[in-house]
Amino acid sequence: MDRGHPSIKPQARGPCVIAPVRAVLRLRRRVCVLRKRRLLQPGTEPDSGTGTLGPSGNLGTLRADLDQPKFFTFDSLTELSSRTPRKRRRRSRVVLYPETSRKCRPRTERQSRAQRCLLLLVAIVGFQVLNAIENLDDNAQRYDLDGLEKVLQRSVFGQPAAVGRIMALLRDYLATHVHSHPLLLALHGPSGVGKSHVGRLLARHFRAVLEDGALVLQYHARHHCPEPRPVQDCRKELAQRVADVVAQAEAEEKTPLLVLDEAELLPPALLDELHDLLQPQRSHHFHNAIYVLLSGAGGIEITRFVLQNASRMVPPLRHSAGRTEGSPAEEELHTSLRELLVREHPLWHTAAIVPFLLLDKPDVVNCFREEMAGEGFFPEQALAEHLAEQLSYYHVAGHEFAITGCKQVVAKVNVLQHKPAHAGH
Repeated sequence: MDRGHPSIKPQARGPCVIAPVRAVLRLRRRVCVLRKRRLLQPGTEPDSGTGTLGPSGNLGTLRADLDQPKFFTFDSLTELSSRTPRKRRRRSRVVLYPETSRKCRPRTERQSRAQRCLLLLVAIVGFQVLNAIENLDDNAQRYDLDGLEKVLQRSVFGQPAAVGRIMALLRDYLATHVHSHPLLLALHGPSGVGKSHVGRLLARHFRAVLEDGALVLQYHARHHCPEPRPVQDCRKELAQRVADVVAQAEAEEKTPLLVLDEAELLPPALLDELHDLLQPQRSHHFHNAIYVLLSGAGGIEITRFVLQNASRMVPPLRHSAGRTEGSPAEEELHTSLRELLVREHPLWHTAAIVPFLLLDKPDVVNCFREEMAGEGFFPEQALAEHLAEQLSYYHVAGHEFAITGCKQVVAKVNVLQHKPAHAGH
């Protein structure tokens, strides 16, 4: 039988050689399938043309895949890339620090540098404001306005409202050194009510506090510009004197005082020159000055106003400056005076008008006592009242207003020097 079947042994050897090769191929395809499965997303099935093994590992499916020709196309790559998303690389947030600093993450609630700079700017501005306020006080203290107010209240009788208004204007103007326009005070009233006396007190006080008499100019119309003298020469002289005073005051950083007495006698040319000096077109050193005009213009209107309103208007106007500020009586008087003065010259458009009222009899008695003490007499009350009885008065609504004010007080007291018998009365 062996001789009759010589091809049995070679047939048995074929399967023994092919079986390992097929096993190797199966393993290789298995590895390829596993690699493709790793690239695919979970839950998706591979295409039928990939030649993967089924759940049972059918070998016929593998053979069919091997027999089918494969061609390289870009469609499979795009399809594969669309189904296989790239893994995003998670970048760790690395915070870089200098070698010498502490390695800690900054807190989000920490304040920024801009807020610190803003707080610093607010502090600087507040300090500058406080410093400016202190400088205002220092500039006003240079002129000792408190002392000036005490002198005026003690020496000027019967004019508390006028004194209060003058001091308020001076305090407001002298609070700073730099101004946009000069201050023009216009003191108006009848004769003998204390206008010239206030002008002398102001000049004396400013000479003392400025420590330089050249910064105080007193100009009298009758003395500096008499009738025969040409008006244009007076105008040039006044302009030159004012320019010298304000220039020196600007160099010393002080505010000068210019007092012009008997302003109602000034020629129109001099009033025009004063009006030009007050214009804002002038250089800045002309703006830092105080002009005081003493005038009897409007005295008749003030007298008429006081006599007509003696019963209801005079007590508030005379004895309470704080109560009369902005009162209808004061507004009415200021309006009538301004209308009258502006008709004479436009200089009074920018003036601060301060009316001086008529003096009551007790005020005249105080004038006599003050003058007697200054001349070396004992200020006896009975003697002062006796001298006051010799003057003329307006008798209205229970008040006695002196017609000439304290104008004749000096002459009456001088008579006492020649009559010693009356000194002991």
